[in-house]
Amino acid sequence: MEAAAAIADPVRREILILLRETGRTAGEIAAHFDISRPAISRHLRVLREAGLVRAEPSGRERFYVLDPAPLAELAGWLAQFDSSGGWEQRLDALETEVYRTRRERRGQAPIRQPRKDTA
Repeated sequence: MEAAAAIADPVRREILILLRETGRTAGEIAAHFDISRPAISRHLRVLREAGLVRAEPSGRERFYVLDPAPLAELAGWLAQFDSSGGWEQRLDALETEVYRTRRERRGQAPIRQPRKDTA
């Protein structure tokens, strides 16, 4: 799981966020940080080696582009530790039903469902 090690650093996570919408040069990326350009280059190398970014040449420059595939793999692996099992949606549905029942008990007109014609 090289992706997990690569995103452990907050600077690399911020670089991924910068690349989320469009490719950028190393100089454009470096302009967002208060660290040296060589340090940004090292971070970009780690992200490239983890498969999270690609360097696409364009003339004399290289544009770094996000490749989210390793993140999807990591998210799939992390999902095994999610113990919610969909409980959040179930609790939301229960809350909706409780409010509907309270409204009906107060004498308000219940929300009517369309009648089904029986033949």
